Amino acid sequence: MKSSFIFFYLCISAATFCQKKVDKTVETSSKEIEISTIGLDDFVLENSLSNFIEIILMAENSNQQQILFSEEKNVFSIKFQLDSLQTEEAVFRKFITKRLLRAHAIVKIPKGKNVTIFGENINVASKEFLGNVSIFIEKGDLKFEKIQSNTDINFYAGTISANVKNMNIMLHSNNGNIKVDDVFFQKDYQKKVTNSDQKLSINTIKGIIFLKTQ
Repeated sequence: MKSSFIFFYLCISAATFCQKKVDKTVETSSKEIEISTIGLDDFVLENSLSNFIEIILMAENSNQQQILFSEEKNVFSIKFQLDSLQTEEAVFRKFITKRLLRAHAIVKIPKGKNVTIFGENINVASKEFLGNVSIFIEKGDLKFEKIQSNTDINFYAGTISANVKNMNIMLHSNNGNIKVDDVFFQKDYQKKVTNSDQKLSINTIKGIIFLKTQ
């Protein structure tokens, strides 16, 4: 039993030491925030408790990782640059999967800013973000514990699950499934409310949509 515990502890320690972490804090007066998630496996969007944007980037298989900023025409942009370790295992694995970096980021944005997220294969999560959000990705799993502001999501394939209350809803999936409160719909679902101007729009080709409104 003791030897098993030691082995487990060593495995956890090795994983921790291999992971590299970069964090940055920046302030901007721009209301529009653009985030490129290319290079990441997982991305978490949260609200910061201050007027600063807080970013944490973590990656296991990376020689060097950077968080890059730029600002143009009142749009503040965030990008991630990761240089992978070219080990024999990674070279072999690249024929199996493109995800070699095991990288994920947490970005905390002040309330009231508009956020646009771009990406390829990326998993996105958010709890109770306050601020308009637009998402454009190719494939991934998206999880929103509670959507409270205008949200526009566009993706080719994957799944999305979200909790929504008192919002206008427009859902479309060409070849996937739509499930709202345990009821299935084909291709389209719409719901209009009279006492709110907040809107959720989800558009996908092969994606599966799970929505809770109660």
